[in-house]
Amino acid sequence: MTVQKRLKFTVPSLATSKQAQQPITMVTAYDATFASIVDEAGVDLILVGDSVGTVMQGARTTLGVSMDHMEYHVQMVASAKPLAAIVGDMPFGSYQSSSVSAIKNAVRLVKAGSEIVKLEGGVHIASTIEAIANMDIPVMGHIGLTPQSYHRMGGNKVQGRSSDDSAGSRSRLLADARAVEQSGACAVVIEGVPSDVGAEITAELTIPTIGIGAGVGCDGQVLVMHDLLGLSSRSFTFTKAYANLRTASIDAVQEYVSEVRGRTWPDAEHSFH
Repeated sequence: MTVQKRLKFTVPSLATSKQAQQPITMVTAYDATFASIVDEAGVDLILVGDSVGTVMQGARTTLGVSMDHMEYHVQMVASAKPLAAIVGDMPFGSYQSSSVSAIKNAVRLVKAGSEIVKLEGGVHIASTIEAIANMDIPVMGHIGLTPQSYHRMGGNKVQGRSSDDSAGSRSRLLADARAVEQSGACAVVIEGVPSDVGAEITAELTIPTIGIGAGVGCDGQVLVMHDLLGLSSRSFTFTKAYANLRTASIDAVQEYVSEVRGRTWPDAEHSFH
């Protein structure tokens, strides 16, 4: 039996996957070790997310993550040389002030190893997406529950339930999705919206949608690695732990502590003679 060699997932692979109705998989990673693990598992995209702020730094929001932080973590993931495409998040403050600064910061992430940069927002950020894309830098959008809009939303809340024209409404999300596509993005993340809204946006767009808490109707899905592996003490409706590595890790360290205190570690087999 001939085993088909896995090919590098590239930006054009996104469009190919959409056309072939082949679901796209994306998982976060923040360092070389976990990047190599998720890549060996066969994911299409590795997201170096600004979720590093809440997942790794222990912050309440992602707002304190800097360009230096993102550049550093992208470099670590890129050092694993994954076949998955690397998506680097543009943190809060790195693209809001001007298109010029947005391009400069996007360039920094590409130089660090990102193959795609991701930024949050729809209609109001369309010109920025276009400016970056015009520089031949692939852009992934992010609409719906946008963590960098934490204060405007009054917390991380499901979007797309209201029927008015305000930010976060159903009609505004559709407008945001259209704006992201028309601005030249190669894909868009849809987060924290009712399943029917996620499916409606996916059916309308020609670029792939990647959902998280947006239902099975999206073209792909993304999960935070720590949630997927059960490493986090958090639990959300839109996440699933496929393993319980937090408990397994605690048990392993407790066994180590017990052996050290009982002077059974290191044993003769693991000592030099």
